[in-house]
Amino acid sequence: MLYHPTIDKLAELRLTGMRTALMDQQDMSDIEALSFEERLGLLLDHEAAFRAERRLMYRLRNARLRYSAVVEDLDYRHPRGLDKALMTRLITGQWIRKKLNLLITGPTGTGKSWIACALGNKACRDGFTVQYRRLSRLFDELGYAHGDGRYPKVMKKLARTDVIILDDWGLAKLTAPQRRELLEILEDRHERRSTLVTSQLPIEHWHKMIGEPTHADAILDRLVHNAYRIALEGESMRKMKARGGGSLAA
Repeated sequence: MLYHPTIDKLAELRLTGMRTALMDQQDMSDIEALSFEERLGLLLDHEAAFRAERRLMYRLRNARLRYSAVVEDLDYRHPRGLDKALMTRLITGQWIRKKLNLLITGPTGTGKSWIACALGNKACRDGFTVQYRRLSRLFDELGYAHGDGRYPKVMKKLARTDVIILDDWGLAKLTAPQRRELLEILEDRHERRSTLVTSQLPIEHWHKMIGEPTHADAILDRLVHNAYRIALEGESMRKMKARGGGSLAA
């Protein structure tokens, strides 16, 4: 085999995983014991793994998750109403495949955003696309998009994303434009994609937060009735772990 021309050709074809694996094979003393088919199989496996890793990094980068959280670090020891059996089901990603929603409520510091990001990370690892947005900043982004003509493009991207995380829902009462935008987002996603919401505000108060009754009914109909719910409670984990000097993992 013409080693260096082959290495150059693999680089030209952007077969980076195969190129790296071939270079590694040259340093293996027992590589000649493998057949051509076995060596080729190893090269292809390495290329496939390289591409899968690159796609995962792309999904994670585009998700823009607030925390570098993983479900393997979830803490079930603190009494805050986190149902391990429910979390086990959610971690499988079946709720995403079924186009269901997830609503996480509870006082500040109980780990709502961390859990949401951990599930977002797991969704990326399972091959789903994810976008994290604080609700107030999403509305700001949509306002800018109206001004510069990007609004249809931004809305199309939101509609196509498998999981959208809307963090800090309900910090302020919605304006009329915000109600219309939120309804449009949820209408595009209803029974087509999954939406994850975190809020300090109990679900029974969301109707008042949204404001205008007709929009509130329509928004909640598309969000609440096909959703799993996690209602956290108890003291702020940030305060507890700051006192104990422990990890901030939730």
